[in-house]
Amino acid sequence: MPNPSGGPAAAAPVPASPVPSSRPPESRVPEAVHRRRWAILGVLMLSLLIVVLDNSILNVAVRTIASPAPTGIGATQSELEWAINSYTLVFAGLLFTSGLLGDRIGRKKVLLFGIAVFGLGSALAAMSGSPGELIAYRALMGFGAAFVMPATLSVLMNVFERDEQPKAIGIWAGSVGLGIAIGPITGGVLLEHFWWGSIFLVNVPVAIVALIAMVLLVPDSRDPAPGRLDPLGVLLSIVGLVLLVYGIIRGGELADFTGAGVLVPVLGGLAVLALFVWHEKRSDHPALDVSYFRKPAFSAAVAAIALVFFALMGVTFFSAFYLQSVRGYSALQSGLLILPLAAAQMVFAPRARLVVDRFGARAVCTAGLLLVGAGLAAFGFFDETTPVWVLCVVFFVQGTGMAHIMPPVTVAIMQALPREKAGSGSAINNTFRQVGGALGVAVLGSVLSATYRSGIDGHLDGVPAAARDAAGESIEATLGAAARLAPEAGRPLIGAAYEAFLDAMHVTAFASAGIAAIGAVVVAVFLPGRPPAPGNAADAAEAGDPAARGSDPRPEQAGAARG
Repeated sequence: MPNPSGGPAAAAPVPASPVPSSRPPESRVPEAVHRRRWAILGVLMLSLLIVVLDNSILNVAVRTIASPAPTGIGATQSELEWAINSYTLVFAGLLFTSGLLGDRIGRKKVLLFGIAVFGLGSALAAMSGSPGELIAYRALMGFGAAFVMPATLSVLMNVFERDEQPKAIGIWAGSVGLGIAIGPITGGVLLEHFWWGSIFLVNVPVAIVALIAMVLLVPDSRDPAPGRLDPLGVLLSIVGLVLLVYGIIRGGELADFTGAGVLVPVLGGLAVLALFVWHEKRSDHPALDVSYFRKPAFSAAVAAIALVFFALMGVTFFSAFYLQSVRGYSALQSGLLILPLAAAQMVFAPRARLVVDRFGARAVCTAGLLLVGAGLAAFGFFDETTPVWVLCVVFFVQGTGMAHIMPPVTVAIMQALPREKAGSGSAINNTFRQVGGALGVAVLGSVLSATYRSGIDGHLDGVPAAARDAAGESIEATLGAAARLAPEAGRPLIGAAYEAFLDAMHVTAFASAGIAAIGAVVVAVFLPGRPPAPGNAADAAEAGDPAARGSDPRPEQAGAARG
């Protein structure tokens, strides 16, 4: 038969050699990239590390930053929340665009750009002279991070074959635990020996090392058929999230969620986000392809990510005040107490795939969320004398739960999409994770603030009237006001501040545990159970289950991974 290209007839096919290959027959990763894939993963983990490191350092530094100059910059609780949320909101709002941009122009280019901007923002944040400057430079850091985190995961999906992706994602997720461990300890050491800005300056040398390693090791990859950008969608998402979270934070400040100053931004934010969804459904080049959410397993995995970070980030925010303001631990000691949480993630996250293989994603993620919920609920029973070993056990339980949630749901999200759309999948994964965390800080921070204010209001009579409102905003503000009073008036106020904060922490902890329980119900209902037996794998693949196939859902685009 003639060759379609016009050349001579093709030779008769030669039987395949029986010699086994070390690579799967459907290999789509170039051999040179395959050989250095674990070194590439190390570079990706370093890039992810500085993003996680920054947030975990900030969590132990909130008390220092809230202190008056020269120790800190006198940030209020609302300003501290905005120092966290300005980063997260810019990050989440730009993830759609950064993921699409990586798929379009190359993930390596996007990763290099993001690290450079993040390093610059870190240097500027270190030099902030006011809470307003810190919030602005944190937003710049969020801008850079938006181009880093999705690119790390999308590069990972393009340098590992499908059968190794769960293991690689588990190690990738374990690096989050490493960041949680290094961050607070590094922050504590820096705060004990240097000024508060050093917690941001430490990112700069790490960013430089990551840039050099990326240039030398990381291959580039892109989508051969990318779509157009969606600036309107990005704008709508940013405006909607900012309005919503601003209203929630404002409600916590005022201890009143019914005023116009709260309801207008909250309802406006919800309306803009609804318009965003409407626009995305009708756009031919959406920033967020809502058709992905028609798959129950995909939607459940996304919901699990959002809910667990909603619950966990809110508790992480107030636990720093509990450990340092109520228990009197230093920033370094607080960081050391979080080590069990980080150690559990580092140990169990890379091995989570083995548990999933045996019991299925549904059982593993449900159990993980229940463990996280139990750890959060435990904060509802903590007081000024809770033994340190109890804190360590609770943090270890939380870390174990997280280690059995993040890898399986990330695998479920990423493997539901074609490899060529890895940037989009990573953007969805990280967007809901960060939005969940931002709303957790805002909502649970507001619950904490409102409950604390209602508990301390009756004890502020001794504080000058002009300073009374500010003194009731947070435990740090109350303790600062008590320090300026005479000892006979200050000591009772300190005791009242501890009691009001613990009551507020208990309410917030139980609310967080309830959110985690909702997440457990969602994954128990919608995530898939145990994987099919080997004999039934072909039937599952024939039925359209991409998880049962040995290759990507769209094998016709076989050249996209080449860099």
